[in-house]
Parts: sequence; structure tokens; C-alpha cells
Amino acid sequence: MKFCNMPYERVDLKETEREFKILLDDFKSSKSGEEQFQVHQRFYALTDQVETMMTIAQIRHNIDTTDEFYSKEQDYYDEISPKYNNYVIEYVKLINESPFRKELEEKIGSVAFKNMDLALKAFDEKLIPLMQEENALTSRYDKLIAGAKIQWEGETLNLSLMTPYTKSNDRDVRKRAWKKVDEFFEEKGEELDEIYDKLVKNRTKQARELGYENYLQLGYYRMKRNCYDKEMVEKYRNQIKKYFVPFAEKLHEERRERLGLEQLNYIDEGIYFLEGNPKPTGSPEEIMEAGQQMYRELSPETREFFDFMMENQLFDVLGRKNKKAGGYMTYLPVYHAPFIFANFNGTSGDVDVITHECGHAFQGYLSGKDPVKEHRDITMETAEIHSMSMEFFTEKWMEKFFGDRAEDYRKMHLEDAAAFIPYGCMVDEFQHFVYENPEWTPKERNEKWKELEKIYKPHLDYTGSSRFASGGFWQKQLHIYDYPLYYIDYCLAQTCALQYKAKMDKDFQGAWESYLKLCKLSASDFFTSLIKEVGLRSPFEEGCVQEIVEGLTK
Repeated sequence: MKFCNMPYERVDLKETEREFKILLDDFKSSKSGEEQFQVHQRFYALTDQVETMMTIAQIRHNIDTTDEFYSKEQDYYDEISPKYNNYVIEYVKLINESPFRKELEEKIGSVAFKNMDLALKAFDEKLIPLMQEENALTSRYDKLIAGAKIQWEGETLNLSLMTPYTKSNDRDVRKRAWKKVDEFFEEKGEELDEIYDKLVKNRTKQARELGYENYLQLGYYRMKRNCYDKEMVEKYRNQIKKYFVPFAEKLHEERRERLGLEQLNYIDEGIYFLEGNPKPTGSPEEIMEAGQQMYRELSPETREFFDFMMENQLFDVLGRKNKKAGGYMTYLPVYHAPFIFANFNGTSGDVDVITHECGHAFQGYLSGKDPVKEHRDITMETAEIHSMSMEFFTEKWMEKFFGDRAEDYRKMHLEDAAAFIPYGCMVDEFQHFVYENPEWTPKERNEKWKELEKIYKPHLDYTGSSRFASGGFWQKQLHIYDYPLYYIDYCLAQTCALQYKAKMDKDFQGAWESYLKLCKLSASDFFTSLIKEVGLRSPFEEGCVQEIVEGLTK
């Protein structure tokens, strides 16, 4: 079914509660593991229906944050989703304590039960008012960013639509564009500080209500970190500081020379060539057509997937005023359909949507065929391997998008992938400090960000900026507000994707078969086991990062 034709009906919380009570009673009265599994399949159907309606409302609200109807629907779900989550948790408690747990575990796997255990540690009914407040605060941040009205050469643009100018090959245009962006964050600085301050205190209070010292433990549970802990993450970040930061700084120095600059300024971040970054040669429609050709040639599985996406209009990728910033893939379980949301803006990022987000969507399309719903419930570091690796697998088709600048794109993509990892680790370490010190003032948070920038990105120079020079650049990163502790997943995944890059340079088909296996395995095993099963080294393993850097410098 085409997305525009998918019917929407507000989830009736009372009716949902009634259906959950029937499920709970039937589960309790079941006389065998098989009977309980039959009830569990009804649980799949109920939650699929509820989550599909919530997701349709979210997408349509994100498409136009000023749409009054879907704005009210989003507010409604911000309020009721913690209550809905409570019904799910009640059910999870039952299945977790089932006398037939062994038989159920054989059907849905040990990972599912580990995730249930984490879910129980991460929620209590008494948290509902705090979770409602948290939802309202993240929605407030999203609306503030999406509603930016920047005056630019006779037009009113939002932050996403300013991107072509902040990445212009004309340095003077970049400077003026970044000044406008900086002024927006300076103007909204107090409100952004207020929102984040309330979020940190809210999340800390949730954690302490559950008996945790701070939000970090609760955050790890909510991110379903089911096979590694913060000490392992810290050791990984230390590997990045030791091996990857010097490598990335060498790439930045080469970039500075290529751009003919005496000093790299923050306005030069993400600029790779003096003549400007390669841009897609076609219109948005032509980019989508080229993507369809590419996926038809890549493999039979990707052909089927992309044709399905196009036929059912499961993309909304054009940048528009009042559209939520950023991009994502989400899933509509009733229709077994991924959906891709993005903001095309005329830069190479438009092609990244067709590679990165389609990596997510391809895996979602495959796992949607698995009758065990828990296998769709992948953790984020695994999910990001699917997307970041797809960026590399599709590189040999870049002529379709960039013409004679395809090789420039491939060079830029590899440098950008490598430069990202230190930034991602910095975002993660910053959040660890913030949640360990929830009493910090906005100024203290900014000072810590500046301190970390000197460690992870020592080349950075904020001359000409006011807000960013004072340590406020992190407020552009929506994950810090909306998805706490998420960002390290990108780094772990990029570490794995770079291994796939090395593999495909030697044996493309062998690397693709490994990747396809990873996508099909989904969440049937733990991250640290999955990557070994498909022939990758764990990022947590000592020497893994050093080996990758040595491979990239050959």
C-alpha cells in the first residue's frame, strides 16, 4: 500500500488496555509453552497495530511540523506512549517469569530474554509523568530547530535548507552562511540551554527513582546494551584517541593543503576540494531513478527491496520549510514496510540518503519477513553497520550520481568516514561527563565540550563565531537531546564498516555475502557474537582500531 493511502486512526488507550488485559489473562491460563507462544503471536499483532499508527502519525508530523492535526497527534502520543509502554512491560514481566520460559526461549531466542531483562530494569510505572515530560521536551527541541527562520538573500530558510550555502565552494558564501547559523544558535541559546538542562535533570531523576546513581546505567539499559558496558566503551574510545585521532588529523592536514588554506576554520569542516565538494548531477527524481538502477544491479535481494520502496512511495526526501531536520529510517510493521525520511538539499548528502538510510531499510525489509518479531529488535550499533557498510558497497555505482566527479566522491567519503569517528566518540564522552555531573551549569557543559574538542579535533578553529566558539556547537547535534547515549553506536558501526571496505576491495562478492548474512541474522544473536560470525573483528578488541588505521594508511 502506498504511504499516502495508509489509513490512520488514533490509538484508543482504553481499548488497548482492555486488549492487553485479555492477553495477560490468556497467557497466565495457558497450560504449555506452545499455548503461551500462540498468545505471544497475538501480542505481536496488537503491538504491530499500535506501533504502526504511532509511526504514521510521527512521520506525517515530521513531514510538516506546523500541521495542526498531526501536531496534536504527536502531543497525544508524547503523553500516552509511556502508559502504553507500561502495558508492554506488564506483559514482558509475565513472559520473563513464565514456567515455560525454556520452550519460549527456544522459539524467540536468548537475546530476546536478555532485552526483556534490560527493559524491566529500565522502566517503572512511577516514571510515567517524567517520561511524558521528557517526550514533551524533545518535541520542543525538534520544533525549535525545525522552525528556524533564517533570512538569506531574500528567502526564509531553515537550517537544513542552509546546508548548500554552509558547504559552498565559495569561502565567502560559507562564512556568511555559517554566521547566520551561528546567530540562530546564539539567539536561541538560552532556550536550548533551558531545554537541555531540564532533560538532564529529568533523566537523572528517572534514574534515581529506580535506584541508580545517575542516568548512565539507565541509559545503557534503554539502549539495550546487552553485551558490553561503559568500561568497554571507554577502552574503545581510548583506542580512538591513541590511533584514530592522529590519523584523522593527518587527513585534515592534507585537506588543508588541498584547499590552499593557512588554517582550517570551522566553516571549512566538511569541505574537501577547492572547487567544492562533488554534488549530484541530477534532480531529486533522477537521483531516485539512479538509486533504483543501482540496487537492481547490486543483487536480487536489493532489487526486490528498492522496487517495493518505490512502488509504495515509502520515501519523503525533499527538503521543505517546516519539515523536521535530519533523516531516518523507520518501520511500519502492519505493512512490513520500511519508510525513509530525509531532507534533500542539493549536496552529496542526498546520495548518502540513498545509500545509508537504504542500508537500514534493506535490513528492515529482510527482517520484516522473520516471523519472530524480537529478531527485528536490533541494537543500534548493529543497525548502523547495515547503513554505513551499504555506503561502501554502493561506491562503484557513484558515476550514476556524480558523473566525472565520482572518484572525488569516493575519496571524500572515505575521509569523511574516518574523520567522523573521533567526533562521534567526543559526542559520547561529552554525554558521559554530563550525566555524571547533572548539576553542571550550561557554561560548565560548554567548557567540557571545548576541552574535548582539543583532544578529539585539535585542528578546529572557531574564529568568527560567537556561540560555537564558546562551546555551544554540540547543540546542533539532535541526538544529544533526543537520543541520549546513541552516538557511540555510529562509531562502533563505522569501525566495522571500514573492515567491510577492506574486505570488498579484495573480494567484493565474499564481502557482500557476509553483509547479507549479517542483515538476515538481525537480532538473533548479540552484537559481539554476530560480528565474529560474519568474519569481523570486535571494535572492543585491543588492536582492532590499530589494524584498521594501518590498513587505511597503506
